[in-house]
Amino acid sequence: MSKEPSEKTTPLMEQYVKIKAKYPDAILLFRVGDFYETFGQDAVKASRVLGIVLTSRNNGGNDVELAGFPFHSLDLYLPRLVRGGYRVAICEQLEKPHPQKKIVKRGVTEVVTPGVAVDDKLLDHKSNNFLASVCFGREETIGVAFLDISTGEFLVSEGDLASTDKLIQSFQPSEILFSKDRRKLFEKSFGDKFYTLPWKNGFLPGILRRKSCTAILRSKT
Repeated sequence: MSKEPSEKTTPLMEQYVKIKAKYPDAILLFRVGDFYETFGQDAVKASRVLGIVLTSRNNGGNDVELAGFPFHSLDLYLPRLVRGGYRVAICEQLEKPHPQKKIVKRGVTEVVTPGVAVDDKLLDHKSNNFLASVCFGREETIGVAFLDISTGEFLVSEGDLASTDKLIQSFQPSEILFSKDRRKLFEKSFGDKFYTLPWKNGFLPGILRRKSCTAILRSKT
């Protein structure tokens, strides 16, 4: 059974736990020297998807699952995680190691999800990579939008459940956003086979905020 880092942790794992808490639904690639490391359940998932060795690390007297790969292999392994349907947070070392400092400063510099991938290595150039957003309205009306950030294509529609489901099945989005309090309704209406990212009312992931989207779309026109 997988074990997450315990309350008694080493300084490195204490830093990891604080950063991981900000990205609980993502696989956190934690830069340690020349490697990206994953821990706990993230390590179990990464080991399975990437076919890399699952081992363990001593964490204050307790072992925690560990799986990693060389930093220069990121272009090889990141696409596999994203295509596997996982949200990935990349945590880099933000300063050079210093003999007088036990822990270097680290922070997440990029979050990649299936629907917002723009790197050529993450895309299938034979098909679109749509991000969809579903909004449940009144009187069984549903609004849906499809955006391919890599091409700038943007489509919107409004209709009943049957017409919306037909569009989703046709466009096959890589990721679907919907309000967090509508999870049960979404899964009842469209099933659970899609990669989804529920958000709180009034909040969208940073890359999807208006300024970010505008900048991305302008760069494609």
